[in-house]
This record gives sequence, structure tokens and C-alpha cells, in this order.
Amino acid sequence: MAKLTLDELRRRREQARKSIYLRDGEFRGKVIVHMGTCGIAAGARAIVATFLEELEKSGRTDILVTTSGCAGLCSKEPMATVEMLDSPPVKYVLLTPEKVRRIFAEHILGGVAVAEYALGIGSERAG
Repeated sequence: MAKLTLDELRRRREQARKSIYLRDGEFRGKVIVHMGTCGIAAGARAIVATFLEELEKSGRTDILVTTSGCAGLCSKEPMATVEMLDSPPVKYVLLTPEKVRRIFAEHILGGVAVAEYALGIGSERAG
């Protein structure tokens, strides 16, 4: 196998980035289930499984379900962040499979955040 050049690595990195960012990629929505140790202990595996089940039932191919590490709010686990194109992200907390089904139907498919399950709306990043 030939060695990769620095330019080729940069090109591949950019392709990978575009595939996960909503504006440049093929997805109109992204669900990030937080799966740090505390999230897993609180039931995050069932949460990601439920999001994947709902996605499969819907037949949608423009929603990405992925995982991340700890979000830093152990007492609020299991948690997920839903990012939809042209909308602020919503961080949902204390999730159950039943809550996930409602979030999927109302927020992901319907476009309306489920405020009673949300810790916050918008990015926690500055600027």
C-alpha cells in the first residue's frame, strides 16, 4: 500500500468533516447520544437503540444517529443532543425509550422541540 501524502490526508479529513456537518453533508438532522461512562450506566445504550429503531421504522436516510463521550452532566443522563438543519441544537436529558419515541416523532420528524424534556436550546459554545 502506497504512503499517503499530507495533501491526501487533508483531502480525506475534509471529506469526513463534510459528511457529518449538516450544512455540507447529506444529512438534515443529527442525533448525538452521549455515551460516557455515566451515560452508559444510566441507560444510554437503550436510548441509542431506540433512536436507531425509530429511524429504521421511519425509512429516513437523512438523519444521522451517532454517539459522543461525556457531556459533563452526569446527573442528567441519559442525554442526547438533536441538531436539525437551520435550527438551534436541543439537549434532551433524563431520557427513556418512551421519551425518545416522542422526540423522534415531534422534533426530528415534525420540527417542534419537546420543551418539557429539554435542558436547553442552543449551542453552549461561545461565539
